[in-house]
Amino acid sequence: MNRKPISSSPFLYLILFTLFLSSCGSRETLRGVFKKETPYEAYVASLKTAKLDETAVGQDWLAEGQTALQAPIPVTLPFKETGYLPADKPRALGYKVAAKRGEKLVVSLEMKARQTMQVFMDLFEAGTDPAAELERVASADTAATTLIYVIDEDMAHLLRIQPELLRGGTYTITIETQPTLAFPIPGKSSRHIASIWGDPRDAGARSHEGIDIFAPRGTPVIASVDGIVSRVNETPRGGKVIWLSDRNRGQNLYYAHLDQQLVAAGQRVSVGDTLGLVGNTGNAKGTGPHLHFGIYRYGRGATNPYPYVHQSAAPIPAVKGDATHIGNWVRVSSKMANVRTQPSAKAVLHTSLSKNTPLQVVGAANNWYRVRLPDHSEAYIISSLVEGIAKPIAVKKLHQERPLLDEAHPEAGQIDSLPAGAAIPVVAVSGQFDLVRQPDGRLGWVQAAE
Repeated sequence: MNRKPISSSPFLYLILFTLFLSSCGSRETLRGVFKKETPYEAYVASLKTAKLDETAVGQDWLAEGQTALQAPIPVTLPFKETGYLPADKPRALGYKVAAKRGEKLVVSLEMKARQTMQVFMDLFEAGTDPAAELERVASADTAATTLIYVIDEDMAHLLRIQPELLRGGTYTITIETQPTLAFPIPGKSSRHIASIWGDPRDAGARSHEGIDIFAPRGTPVIASVDGIVSRVNETPRGGKVIWLSDRNRGQNLYYAHLDQQLVAAGQRVSVGDTLGLVGNTGNAKGTGPHLHFGIYRYGRGATNPYPYVHQSAAPIPAVKGDATHIGNWVRVSSKMANVRTQPSAKAVLHTSLSKNTPLQVVGAANNWYRVRLPDHSEAYIISSLVEGIAKPIAVKKLHQERPLLDEAHPEAGQIDSLPAGAAIPVVAVSGQFDLVRQPDGRLGWVQAAE
């Protein structure tokens, strides 16, 4: 797969940076003794010790890390993306996911590269104040391929993935949620929940503080966690109830309307152990047999149990785009194409592009390409709306000598000079600039004649 940039990179210069960075590693060893740092923070400190933060490439790396958090791609879970991170141009990935308290967020990362590298995975709470500093809630070891975090509060979370300086390769990232608790009735799932959190009760005088799972009378009800049975009693509202203490998570599980209770207070149970049988005791008399299941956090009251036990039935979407385009240029093949903020036809419109507009494919998710636009922003376009640039759209003959530029900008760097009379294949067009291919296969930009 050809992923050569338009202009060649000063590889000797980059190698020297790598050697400088490696030399400062031992100096940072004692830093962690006195202060607990995340791998990312320790790496930033090593950059500053080596004074690489004062260089252009170091500053670009730090800026990319901030941009990934300031302008993350919003994604719907489950999500899977394959893409390319170039070694010679710093880049970081930022994703924004909506998360519910009690969900287990699972991030899996696979990197394919010829060289071993450190890859930093950090998770932040987005918070509600855009001006406030983000709170990092989880970090993965640089050798780890998975980051797992149980969501503590209902809010968006930001995931940043960034390889170390001067390292890159092909990545595949999968983000999904999993339940943190076993479903309280074996063989059932969240599809069998008939009444949810917040439903009105007593003619609107109160709200439902749990979920109701309907099942035949006598169906076993199990422990959703390892814990200690704290109470076994009977109340007018809940009927025959059991309270299970989940000390590891700081909460109590509440099982109500049971037909029978099969455990005693103080008994230690494991996940899957039978606690009682489904019934309709208490104020559930007159309704079909069901389990009322609730969760009460220590000192904080009731919380919605649904995210704790819900297992999504949605499959992880396969990457369907042409993998040969990843890391390379394509062009818009339709008369007009919409580019969206995330890989979904329902996502917010980012911009619309005309035919033959060039795009760099940096990733693929489902049947969408993640592309870098001429203004350097990143968004998604459906794969059927682009094509490769192997075949030129025109051949232009130059009437005078013209500079070959490394970007579509009048002040871009010149990488070559094209002689007058040369016949240049044009493969894409961006405004007043043509993306052209030289006989040796190199790409560059030529400003169209006025």
